[in-house]
Amino acid sequence: MQGASAGGSPEREAGADERPRGPGRGRRVRFRMPHTTIVVPSGRDEEQLFYRRLDALGALGPDGFAPLFAAEGWSEVTEDRLLRKRVVRDGQGGAPQPGQEVSVKVLGALEDGGLVERDPRLSFVPGQGDAVQALELGVPTMRGGEICFFLAASPYGYGRAGREPDVPPEAPLVFEVTLLEVRDGPDPQRLPPAARLRLGAQKRERGNVHFARGDFAAALLSYRLALRALEGAGEERRDGAGADRCPASPPGPHEEEELREQRVKCLNNCAAAARRLQRGAEALAAVEAALRLSPDNGTALLRRGQLLAEQGHDEEAARVLRRALELDPASKPVHAELARLAKRRARATEEPRDRPRPPQSSGEGAAPPEEPRAEQLRSEQPGPRPAPHGPPPAPSEGAWSQQAPPSQPLGAALRLLAPAPQFPPLSPPPAQQRP
Repeated sequence: MQGASAGGSPEREAGADERPRGPGRGRRVRFRMPHTTIVVPSGRDEEQLFYRRLDALGALGPDGFAPLFAAEGWSEVTEDRLLRKRVVRDGQGGAPQPGQEVSVKVLGALEDGGLVERDPRLSFVPGQGDAVQALELGVPTMRGGEICFFLAASPYGYGRAGREPDVPPEAPLVFEVTLLEVRDGPDPQRLPPAARLRLGAQKRERGNVHFARGDFAAALLSYRLALRALEGAGEERRDGAGADRCPASPPGPHEEEELREQRVKCLNNCAAAARRLQRGAEALAAVEAALRLSPDNGTALLRRGQLLAEQGHDEEAARVLRRALELDPASKPVHAELARLAKRRARATEEPRDRPRPPQSSGEGAAPPEEPRAEQLRSEQPGPRPAPHGPPPAPSEGAWSQQAPPSQPLGAALRLLAPAPQFPPLSPPPAQQRP
């Protein structure tokens, strides 16, 4: 009787006149077809090909990327020659248009060959600050299917701060980029509330990264894009004829509250970035919008007090800060801002009493502006020059030839060398003659 094979493989199906036998116990069994192997380059193979191409460019030499910034065969993406491009394989599709979303495959390395970027499919909209500057500016120059290198100095990489823990400060980078797809960018107004919340949080976090690096303009752009994704939830969009184009699904109570909170956070962040850019009016407008959504928001009240104090509205600033302190008595930033404001106001009231008084236009020691010229004219008159009478003694010839310090007017220098007030400087007594 035939049984199970030695390898434990299932038996054939039992016939109609046969009783189930073997370990299958009558179960219906299908034999599996042989595996079909599709050749796909592994990540390791892609990395090896990437390094072979870098070696062919001479990027892995002892001098690092410095020779590549002056080498031929590269085109300039920016006028400062700090972002360069070299095509590896030409593309056949169209170039990305403003507002379109792209998907790229990226490999990036440092001068020592360390791999710091590896993304098989990175999607972003160029110009919205969601990728490193080398890709933001470089990818729009590509065509679909194109493979190229981008050589980026640190301003187009991760800048002075670098990126912890793998990219050191002011490190140049080289990227190998493949443009996989170009498509229309997503319209935040057509997304459901949950997707808007995710997109808004993503843009706001990207803005926080720019803010931490000191790129406040890019941070402000990301915060504005986050607001665009979060605003208008539940509203219907209409075309010019008044017809509904894409009615957005209304948010639920929880989503509506979350959308409002996220908008307040983005507005506060907009105010912080605009303040760093010294755009006081823009920062104050963002804070006012945040307070309209949440009148008791402590961060918005603190920002408003700081901005009002910087504009010289001390009374109103103190009132706003005291309101913030009522809401959060333990807030250290509010306490510090109130103390700073009180110290500045106290210093402003004390300065007039402590400040030295300027010389009066009349009285002892005062001289009109024309006196230096009058003294000079009298000294140039012909005839014997009368000697000063009484103390102080007449200065020597070398002392007369010395010039007054630059910070001291000529009239003040002449007054220092003039005789005491009780003796007329230019009218000696008749009995006294010059020797």
